[in-house]
Amino acid sequence: MADSAHGIDPSTLDEADLVRELAHLHETRHETFLHGSGDALSAHTGRTAALEQEYLRRHPERDVDLGRTREGARSRD
Repeated sequence: MADSAHGIDPSTLDEADLVRELAHLHETRHETFLHGSGDALSAHTGRTAALEQEYLRRHPERDVDLGRTREGARSRD
C-alpha cells in the first residue's frame, strides 16, 4: 500500500527491496540531517525506524559483532 508520506508498508517489501531501501536511507541520512527541513528530517527518521524495525522483526537472530556491544567496547580499553 503506497503512502506518499511514508512509502510502501515495510512488511510488504521483499527482502531485497527492504535491504535496498534501508541502504538508501542510511546513505542519505547525513545530508537530510544537515540540510533537510524539519519535516524532511522527521519523515526520514520515521521511515528509517519503520524499515529498521521490519528488518529486526525478520532477523531477530542476526549476527551481532561483539565489538559493537558495550561489553566488547569496554574490553578494547
